[in-house]
Amino acid sequence: MMLFPAIDLHNGRAVRLVQGDFDNVLVFNEDPVAQARHFAEQGATHLHVVDLDGAREGGPVHAAIVASIAAAFDGTVHYGGGMRSRAAIETAIATGIDRVVVGTAVLQDEELLRWAIDRLGDQLVVSLDARDGMVATHGWTVTSDRDAMVVAADLVTTGVRHLLYTDISRDGMLEGPNLIALRRLSAAAPPLGIIASGGVSSLNDLRQLAQLDLDNITGVIVGRALYDERFTVAQALAVLGQDTPRVGGDS
Repeated sequence: MMLFPAIDLHNGRAVRLVQGDFDNVLVFNEDPVAQARHFAEQGATHLHVVDLDGAREGGPVHAAIVASIAAAFDGTVHYGGGMRSRAAIETAIATGIDRVVVGTAVLQDEELLRWAIDRLGDQLVVSLDARDGMVATHGWTVTSDRDAMVVAADLVTTGVRHLLYTDISRDGMLEGPNLIALRRLSAAAPPLGIIASGGVSSLNDLRQLAQLDLDNITGVIVGRALYDERFTVAQALAVLGQDTPRVGGDS
C-alpha cells in the first residue's frame, strides 16, 4: 500500500479543509513547493495534490504551483481539482504530473469519461467522494442521490483502473478511516485499484488499513496527521511496508 502525503491548495497555500468546508480552513504551509520538498526529504515517493480552488471554480487555478511541485518532487505526483473538461485535463497533463484525478465531470458526462480513458489510460484516477455513503460533487458542495458503491461498480465496466475514495465525514477529522465502507467498496469493485482518503489520525489507523489485507486497496492519502506531526512519513512507510530508499516510479 502506497503512502500519499497530501498537499491541498487554497489561495496559493497548503491547507486542509475540515469536512470539505471552505469556511473551516487550516493553513499548514505558505509555500506548497517547500512542503513537497519536505515530504520528499522524509522519504515520500508519492504525492497527492488537490487544487481546492479549482474544484470550486470548475477548472485548474493553481496549475503553475502544481508544475513547480512536480518539478521539485522526484516521485509520483497525482493532481486533482476542477478537472471538468478536456481543456482542464490537458492543463493538468502539461504541468508534468504523473496522474490526473477527475471526479464530478466524468461521473456526469459519459463522453468526457470515455475521452479521458482514451487520453490517459493508466494515468487516470477517478475520484469518488462520499458523504454518508452518497456521492458528493462540485468540490464537495453538493450531495447527490447516487450510492457510492453502485457508482464504483459501474465504473468497473468503463476501463477505469484507479479509484480514489474519500469519506468526507472523516476528512480532516482525525477520527480514523471508514473501514466498513472500504471493505464494501473493495467487494463492489474488485478490479479497481483503490486509494483510500479521509480520517487517518495515527499509525494504528494505517495498521488497520494494512490489516484489511485487500489487494485492491493500493494506497492511502494522509494529510492533517502528518501536518500535526502525529507520526512521520518514515514511520508511516514502515507500517505500510515501504521502509526503502526513495525511488521514482508509479504505484
